[in-house]
Amino acid sequence: MIMYNVIDKKKKGGELTRDEIEYFVNGYVNGDIPDYQVSALLMAIYYKGMSDTELLNLTDIMAKSGDMADLSGIDGIKVDKHSTGGVGDKTTIAVAPIVAACGGKVAKMSGRGLGFTGGTIDKLESIPGFKTSIQKEEFFNIVNTTGLSVIGQSDKIAPADKKLYALRDVTATVDSIPLIAASIMSKKLAAGSDKIVLDVTTGTGAFMKNIDDAITLAQKMVAIGEGAGRNTVAYITNMDVPLGIATGNNIEIIEAIETLNGNGPDDFTEICMNFSAAMLNLVGKGNMDECISMAGKAIKDKSALGKLAEMVRMQSGDDRYIYNTSLFEKAPYSYKWISGSDMYIMQMDTEECGKTAVMLGAGREVKDSEIDFTAGIKFYKKTGDYVKTGDIIAELYSSSKEKLDKASKYIKNAYKTGSREPEKQKTIIAYITRDSVIKY
Repeated sequence: MIMYNVIDKKKKGGELTRDEIEYFVNGYVNGDIPDYQVSALLMAIYYKGMSDTELLNLTDIMAKSGDMADLSGIDGIKVDKHSTGGVGDKTTIAVAPIVAACGGKVAKMSGRGLGFTGGTIDKLESIPGFKTSIQKEEFFNIVNTTGLSVIGQSDKIAPADKKLYALRDVTATVDSIPLIAASIMSKKLAAGSDKIVLDVTTGTGAFMKNIDDAITLAQKMVAIGEGAGRNTVAYITNMDVPLGIATGNNIEIIEAIETLNGNGPDDFTEICMNFSAAMLNLVGKGNMDECISMAGKAIKDKSALGKLAEMVRMQSGDDRYIYNTSLFEKAPYSYKWISGSDMYIMQMDTEECGKTAVMLGAGREVKDSEIDFTAGIKFYKKTGDYVKTGDIIAELYSSSKEKLDKASKYIKNAYKTGSREPEKQKTIIAYITRDSVIKY
């Protein structure tokens, strides 16, 4: 097989065979095919797209380029959840305990944050002692005992994706829907769960800036999951505003705990209830209404909170922090942005909010940046809210006075204000299955 012919075929709109896809993926991973030829093929895919068959083959081959997790050592049906990213997205930390409290099994591998999108692993590591790197046997034991465990993703999961993504990043092919779908789903298939719930975010703080593209991406990913024999559904959610009130690390853990105590922000609670219900529905715990009710009961009777504490304890974390959030370390510096006039918040640029959090130290500007677990932002006023003179719009936290001073000026770029009430924002925009798109 000759790489030139594979490039030429896709350039002309042809459909690549599984053998041709396997040839270029494995050849690139092994170092037999150079960057410049794979770059040319990625650009051809960017312009010509991929058929559903091509996309399923690409995803499967990328998944099998490294370790394929075998979760058969965990009893029952395993269900996973994945978000395409956003600001304030701490859903796994609340949803996984709810699902476990209702009898589901969540064996989850999560990532770290890079850029303005936070990482679940960074947030969990703000709990003193919590281990995100554990042996397989211990991982299985924790899930079998408690119903959930969240660990860091192995470097051996889908190595083809890491190498292809790095090339896409420097060849302006990151925003190809087929390549995004294959990237995300290759890791989900390799992670081994039987059922998958996807959260495809859209808006200023999401990779997919408009709803139609987000729906297309979600449909592609659902089709890949179903084609691989994994029941998969997706939600389209709003990332034109940060999710919940808090973005950061330990302040997001605190907000997730407050939600499990029944005191979470409305938008975050709505998403957690729906995601939990969808996961429980996929594992056969009932219809959506029954599963919503089940999730609500797990919050009310504190069994979900108990599951979070149990997981923390079994992964060497200090579970006292789950029951007493005042123990979490607090940032030595803070800044309250106080309104100088009466106005409405007309619009927020969520990406700018995320960049502000990174400036404070809550995220990474480069891979090796050190995380400040206490840094972050609380958004007391968001799009659609009326602000009176003297109200706190947002509060910023950092361990660095210099970073705080810089970020306190930058945050104002993220808000547009005005005198008229803006249109109400939806939290959940659509629900997507193999056969339907249900708009809310």
